[in-house]
Order: sequence, then C-alpha cells, then structure tokens
Amino acid sequence: MGTILLQGGTVLAHEGDRVKVLCNHDILIVGNRIEDIGQGLTLPDRSAVRVIDCQGKIVSPGFIDTHHHLWQSQMGGRFGNMKFMDYMVAGNIQSFNYTPEDIFWGQLAGCRESIHAGVTTVVDHAHMTYSPEHATEAIRASASSGLRTFFCYTPIWRIKSWTSDAPVEFDEDLLPEWWFSTLEFLGRSAPFGDGRVRLGLGFDDFKVPKETVRDLWARCRALGISLFTTHFVANYMKSTPIPSVLLTIYLDVLKYSHIVLDSVSLLKECALLNSTVIFSHINGIAESDAQTLLAHGAHFSSTPETELQMGLGEPVAFRPDLSSNASIGIDCHSNNSSDILTQLRLGMQHARGVENVQAIENGEYPNVNIKLEGMFNLGTIQGARAVNMADKIGSIEVNKLADIVIFDATSPGMVCAAEEDPLAAVLLHANVGDIEVVIVDGVVRKECGKLVDVQLYGGISGSPGEILHQREISKRLLESRGRIIEQGRGQDAGRGMEFLYKTFG
Repeated sequence: MGTILLQGGTVLAHEGDRVKVLCNHDILIVGNRIEDIGQGLTLPDRSAVRVIDCQGKIVSPGFIDTHHHLWQSQMGGRFGNMKFMDYMVAGNIQSFNYTPEDIFWGQLAGCRESIHAGVTTVVDHAHMTYSPEHATEAIRASASSGLRTFFCYTPIWRIKSWTSDAPVEFDEDLLPEWWFSTLEFLGRSAPFGDGRVRLGLGFDDFKVPKETVRDLWARCRALGISLFTTHFVANYMKSTPIPSVLLTIYLDVLKYSHIVLDSVSLLKECALLNSTVIFSHINGIAESDAQTLLAHGAHFSSTPETELQMGLGEPVAFRPDLSSNASIGIDCHSNNSSDILTQLRLGMQHARGVENVQAIENGEYPNVNIKLEGMFNLGTIQGARAVNMADKIGSIEVNKLADIVIFDATSPGMVCAAEEDPLAAVLLHANVGDIEVVIVDGVVRKECGKLVDVQLYGGISGSPGEILHQREISKRLLESRGRIIEQGRGQDAGRGMEFLYKTFG
C-alpha cells in the first residue's frame, strides 16, 4: 500500500441513499483508506504519490456481491440449460470430486473473475467443506486474490462413495468433531489477507434440532463471527410433486428428521434472527415471513440470473415492501458471469416488466416506478449494510476503505451516456470491458483493463509464495478441470438425485 491520487474524475458519491455526481473531483487514498475528496487537491510531495488520471472516467464505489459460491470455476458452461435440481447434481454436490488443490484453483479463479467485474466484496457461501484442507485452501486462495470476502464456512452432507451400481454412501454426521475443531481454528486465526478475508457461517440444514442451531450460533459468536447466511426459497417445493420412485426415500427421511421448511420462523423462535443474517433468494416468501424478516433487521440477496433460469420464482429485490433490506448476488459464476451490473440490469428490467403487465391488466398506462438510483444502491451501499460494514465500504466517503472501480467513460458504449447521466452510463451502458481500474483495500488489482499478477500466499498466515500471471492461472485451472471430470466418470446422476432427496428433503 502507498498513496494514490485519482485525479479529475466524475465521482459517483453518496449522501445517505442519494447518489450525487461530483464532476472533475480528485480522491486521495492513503494506505487502505480514502483521506480526502475535492477539486484540485495539492500534495506537498508528489514524488511519493501514484497519480491515476481520471479525466474521461467515472469513479464508482466497488460493488458488493452478497451471495456467491466462489469455488465452482471449473464447471463454467455446464449449466446453461439446467433447472435447479439438475444443477444440484451436476454442480453443487460435485465438490465430492474436488481435492483441496482443485478448491484452491477454483476459488482463486472465482475471486479474480469478481475483481475483473468490478466487485470488491463477496459473501462466499462456502459449501464444499469435505475436509479442513478444503476450507484452508479456499481461504488461502481468497487471501491471495486481493478480494474482500466473507468466507462463510458451511457444514455439508459429505459423500463417501458414488457409483452407478449402488446408492450413494454418505457421512450421516453433518457436524462431526473435526468440523467444529476446524471452525475453532479458523475463528482463532481470522481475519486473513491483511484483514480482507473475514469468517462467517453458512448454514442450510434446519432439520437438525433447535438446540443444535442455537449451540452452533453461540460457538460462532464466541469466536467473533458476526455474519450468517442461509439459502431460503419459499415456493420451490410448494406444488412440485415428488417422483414416485423417490417417494419411499422421502417418507423414510420424514421418520427420523424434524423437517423445518421455514428458517425465518425458526431463527426468530431461537432468538437468532437479526441484522447479522443474510437470506439468499427468498423467492415466494410469505407476507408474514417478509414482515418478520424486516422487523428483525435481517437482509436478503437476490440473484436474478440463476433464479429466473432455475425455476426459483421471480426475484424480489425490487419489490417496494422488501427493497430496503435487499442486496444483489451472483450465485454461481459457473452458470453466468460475475458481472454484477448484469444482475442489477436484468433484475430491474424484469421487475419493471412485471409492473407493466400488472398496470396493463388493471387498465392503466404503465409507469417507470423503479429508478436507477435504487438499482445502484442495491449493488453498493445496501450490500454494505447487509454485511454490517456500511461505515467502511459501499460508498466513496472520507475515512472509508478504498474499494473503488474506474470506468472508461469514452468507450464506445458509454461515451454519450456518460455526458447525459453518469449513473445511467454505468448501469445501462457499461460492461466489464469498460472497467479500467479496480482498487481493493487501497491496492490496484486491475489496471488498463487487465488483472494484475497475483502473489500467492504460502499458507493462510500470509507467507509469500509464487507470483502468477493470468495465463498461468488459467492453465492450472484447466488442468484441475480435467482431473475433476476424470474423477466424476461413472457417477450416475440418478443416484446423485436420490442422495439429494435423502439429505436435503
């Protein structure tokens, strides 16, 4: 870290929830914080300052992605025509075929794709914890990448054997002792990557007894963990018949499991529902649950692209009754890109379309009620609120951390739009190729439109390792992909589906 002067840019600043455009403004970054914002900033010793010319540029806060599975890079392109349960077999439970080394390369590539897209903070729902090494390698990769993340350590049902000849064998202990000892170790060691990588908890299996949930939350809080995330899709199974071949399996699960479908009510009953919880998706949420979520200050993350494709229901981030606690996520960069601008754009225009249809059906002329400013806030300041860091990230303000994205406002797509409305230029006309510079925690991680070389951490403690260019990272990622595909040969998808019904219900 050093001192950086961003000179003469068009800055998208915040005053509360209002976006204020500051033309021809400078931003002074000292270390990892914004020290000053103004016009014509002068410095006594410019020789010690790196100056980045921002004339013809739009300077934005870094974007915040509140739901992502960063380990899945090797499966990119696999799910383009799949619905949810097919993805679960072909994607989610494929972590069985990943070694810790494969997790490292998948995680590193996922982090760098996010940075490339102007995302500076990610809530990483890390559901691939087959061993302590799987977790520590993911953290090492996140720390190496330069991204700011919450590594939400997640217990999962772990497959032991998967072939085409017999039912999948799995470890029936969701929370073995080694999982807790790893949690303790990570909690004592966190944060990682000069403070950028914090520890959180991901949890999805609310079939366990309530006492287990309370105890897990208490252990996490004792370790200083203050962010919890869980998947929640209220309407997915409402009218979905269970295939008859799997009905016997499902009924057998009901015999010994306390099935809890409503995690909002459960967390409220356990006195655990508060502003430290992020629910992912919440498509089809009941009005009573929505009001409970809001009343307790909990947040949620919409991921429009996967939700619309995989049959989860309409994204709800733009609903007027819920938008105050909404934020935006990518979900699976194995299914779609990590470009959060695409998620914001797709979600907003879909929601506008829904409103238009309702207006027409009511005999009214459609109006544009959902505005760009609210859309921008979903990806910035509201994401910061969701991770309880609004005092540090999510907007460009003095004393906040220097997480900043710089767009080329003279690019073919942005040039005229930037003159008319810089906010519209970013949200409706920009693409990843227009992002010239990304700064995370005061360090330039992308410049001249390309990711800079990365120095790998030798371990989670931060000892320096080798320096790699993107070409070498891509080479090792492809080698890892080949190993994963080979490991998965002969694993019957139907057997995988049976496993999912048994464990997820």
